[in-house]
Amino acid sequence: MEATNTTEKAHLQQFLSEFQPAKFKWLSKGIEVRGIVDIQRALQEAKQLINRLDLELNINHTADMLSYRGFEVNYVPKSQSSDLD
Repeated sequence: MEATNTTEKAHLQQFLSEFQPAKFKWLSKGIEVRGIVDIQRALQEAKQLINRLDLELNINHTADMLSYRGFEVNYVPKSQSSDLD
């Protein structure tokens, strides 16, 4: 379990260092990025960054998150992400 936490942190840290959000909050399975002015562009850039860096991360965005202009970035191991497709 410790190796998973290390891998999870590494993927999230790499995303944070490249995406450089002004505000974010740590969650149990990822991070919540907040205060984004252009949410559509930011979501697209985040997805492209995850694909380019081949990170085991997933974007989650709901209508409720729109009120604080945010989205979640969650860690999803490759074995689980193939089950979601």
